[in-house]
Amino acid sequence: MTEDFTTPVSADQAHLEKMQSLNTVGTISYVLHLLVAVGAMVPGGQMGPLFLLVALVLDWVNRERARGTWHASHFRWRIRTVLIAAALYLLTFPLFLLLFVPGWIAWTAISIWFLYRIVTGFMAMNKGQEIGTEA
Repeated sequence: MTEDFTTPVSADQAHLEKMQSLNTVGTISYVLHLLVAVGAMVPGGQMGPLFLLVALVLDWVNRERARGTWHASHFRWRIRTVLIAAALYLLTFPLFLLLFVPGWIAWTAISIWFLYRIVTGFMAMNKGQEIGTEA
């Protein structure tokens, strides 16, 4: 006769595993965003759009699992950062068609803002803190 040695997972253990999983997803997403931000500042960052798309899908798919935890603020933060940056890049794209230098300056400023938000969020997540949900 064999005995069943499986033990039921306690609620605390399940919560801990969920938080660890969300932390892993958040770390992967922040690293992908950092690669995008650095790639935007360095010529030849061709993988940036692909990394950004992967990170955005990762965040979008996992944001519901984070509901009710401090991780939810980080999913919102990253998604809003990407959407706002995309809107700003699209808005300033005509500057490249008219004058290259103003377009380059605008895109550099947007990239610096993007990098600032990602670094700020990553640092807060590593401290186990919520991040502000303001744009």
